[in-house]
Amino acid sequence: MEPSPPVRQQLAPRQRIPRHRHQGAYAALVLRGGYDEAGETGRRRLTAGDVAVHEMFSSHQNAVAGCGAVVLNLPVRQISAGFGRIADPDAVARLAETRPLEASRLLRATFVGATVEIGDWPDLLARDLLAGPGVSLHDWAMARGLAPETLSRGFRRAFGVTPKRFRYEAQARRAFRAVTEGQGALVEAALESGFADQSHMSRAVADLTGAPPGRWRRWSSGDKTAG
Repeated sequence: MEPSPPVRQQLAPRQRIPRHRHQGAYAALVLRGGYDEAGETGRRRLTAGDVAVHEMFSSHQNAVAGCGAVVLNLPVRQISAGFGRIADPDAVARLAETRPLEASRLLRATFVGATVEIGDWPDLLARDLLAGPGVSLHDWAMARGLAPETLSRGFRRAFGVTPKRFRYEAQARRAFRAVTEGQGALVEAALESGFADQSHMSRAVADLTGAPPGRWRRWSSGDKTAG
């Protein structure tokens, strides 16, 4: 797992960053240049002023444009994961040099969400896998005239991970949110997230986050040493 990104990043022209995971939630604001991102919230080409908001333990891969990119990474809460845009990225960047918390607040206040566009079948499959764990990959491929191996290979090329793993991580993140944001029993969180039982959920959440659901429930309840 990657640590939280530095506040300011210089990305080399045509750099390819394999799929990776960050522990903390943050927003990546493009100040100069641009890059393509493919992750849990879909695929999008980002240019100056665009923002990619990542929740805890989200994963993505990046392909940097030929001109390179300068990116400002800020911790930010109360914005749903996804893509958006702000009108004055330089104002946020100036604030971040001395008052990063105010910079995060300005970004949050001026953020306008953007709808993820569906480009081709990998985008469609990602959307369906995020919608729920019950999608049959074989049936999905057959309905669109794709061989199962073509489905797996093409999706991995687009998102840096197999469809099965993408679905597994999406389900684990749903469970993580249910555990940390809800108050119900852990077995209820497991069923709501599509797991057969609590033990399956516990293994998936621990695989994704490095800690079991019970520890995250204590952390969300105020014991910040538990995570």
